[in-house]
Amino acid sequence: MAVETLTFGCRLNAYEAEVMKVEALKAGLDNAIIVNTCAVTSEAVRQAKQAVRKARRDNPEARIIVTGCAAQTEARSFGDMPEVDLVIGNADKLKAESYNPVVFGTPLNDKVQVNDIMSVRETAGHLIEGMDGRARAFVQVQNGCDHRCTFCIIPFGRGPSRSVPMGLVVEQVKKLVANGYREVVLTGVDITSYGPDLPGTPTLGKLTQAILRHVPDLPRLRISSIDSIEADEALYDAVATDRRLMPHLHLSLQSGDDMVLKRMKRRHSRDDALGIVAKLRALRPDMVFGADIIAGFPTETDAMFENTLRIVTEADLTYLHIFPYSPRQGTPAARMPQVDKQTARNRAAILRHAGSMQLEKLLASRVGHIENVLIEHDGIGRTEQFLPVAVPGAQPSELLAVRINGVTADGLVGEALREAA
Repeated sequence: MAVETLTFGCRLNAYEAEVMKVEALKAGLDNAIIVNTCAVTSEAVRQAKQAVRKARRDNPEARIIVTGCAAQTEARSFGDMPEVDLVIGNADKLKAESYNPVVFGTPLNDKVQVNDIMSVRETAGHLIEGMDGRARAFVQVQNGCDHRCTFCIIPFGRGPSRSVPMGLVVEQVKKLVANGYREVVLTGVDITSYGPDLPGTPTLGKLTQAILRHVPDLPRLRISSIDSIEADEALYDAVATDRRLMPHLHLSLQSGDDMVLKRMKRRHSRDDALGIVAKLRALRPDMVFGADIIAGFPTETDAMFENTLRIVTEADLTYLHIFPYSPRQGTPAARMPQVDKQTARNRAAILRHAGSMQLEKLLASRVGHIENVLIEHDGIGRTEQFLPVAVPGAQPSELLAVRINGVTADGLVGEALREAA
């Protein structure tokens, strides 16, 4: 075994895992497992620790390194695990010197190597050749967050918001396209806050337009989760004018009730969310939306929950990521009056069911249509709206025009007609 990574959490972590592997090998590290953790919920931290223990049982001779957001926010708890050889903070996990083999087994060195993330002011634009086993590649454009939502620990794991210069992002995308990637996903912690720390204060919309303009051979550009209230006019223009920007956006919604949103310290209202969805659909009628929603946030009443449930159909949301509220020590929401855990779980189940019904409706609406599908693996691909499609005989990285013939338990099924235009 050379270097393996175990990645939890967001798309940004998936991108960073590729960078860490490259940097660790550059440092001469071998026989090592890097666990890239997530801190978004207490359950995510528990799963990471469980994975560390299993990795040690299965690989007794390997060096086990823990990094990521949970390693940043709970460094000592990972450092105290006998299975762990080294804990690296988020600020240093993308640097080759952090993986120098000489740091292991030195009694004078504390195995917890975690610095103050809040002092970090730059995000390097790491160029990677590609991503193992993926037809699409993620490109980091931003890191960190300057907002202080009352439920969220992530700013203390990622540090302040900081942006990758536009030129570096464009060069990364060019390199990935040259290596055969047909789709690129822009990712970060809070990517709609992109740019104010850079010369000229560009925006996410300006960056999107620059990529589409300067990388004409890129077939598909996708944007990951956005904070819709921060969307700029250039982003709306890109949605309206370039079909290579995929008609699928994931919203950091969190709730559909104004009082809950206020207590979460979100910056949008219910009407704001509905208005933005309507504006984007007017520009691009085939646009579909996913959303992150927290069920059972402290003080949430039945009536407040009903407002959230209703927004699923009112905004016609399709891909829901539902989280029953989980208190994170050190956040203001953890000190608020809590909703009973079983009530939160029940509400989450109701929301998941609503999301399933919405997805079934969207899937059924595509039968008989011809969709452009990017094949990822084993004859499975994704439409422009991110719907999964089984295409028998199709090969990874093919971009095909596919007639949709039916719906299965796993998504759509279709037949390839030709290469997509």
